[in-house]
Amino acid sequence: MKAISHRIFLALSLTFTLTAMALPALADVVIVVNPKNPVANMTPEQVAQYFLGKSTTFTPVDQPENSAIRAEFYKKVADKEPSQVKAIWSKLVFTGKGTLPKEYGSSAEVKKAVASDLNAIGYIEKSSVDATVKMIAN
Repeated sequence: MKAISHRIFLALSLTFTLTAMALPALADVVIVVNPKNPVANMTPEQVAQYFLGKSTTFTPVDQPENSAIRAEFYKKVADKEPSQVKAIWSKLVFTGKGTLPKEYGSSAEVKKAVASDLNAIGYIEKSSVDATVKMIAN
């Protein structure tokens, strides 16, 4: 019995080690708007309002559905898992009370979209911020 327990322990340890090695280190996610937008900063709760369809003052710009940055963003600002966010949007779209945020394929594309639209709000890695966008929350 002791040998079996030892083998199980070793197998679990190896599994946890390999899983930890496979997870990429996520960069800091920051919220950005057009540099000409008058907003200087927002709380996570304010940001969540736009990305969960509760306010339409800004046009939310999303990252790819299954991306790690998107999952990190929604966890950070709304304390929601991707499946929860999808359910919220499904209900809004089905009832005609909302339109899904425009989805772009990368932070570079999100940054470009935000830079070209005064009312857009998006999220990218902090390391991607440059003069084409303004960081309003991190």
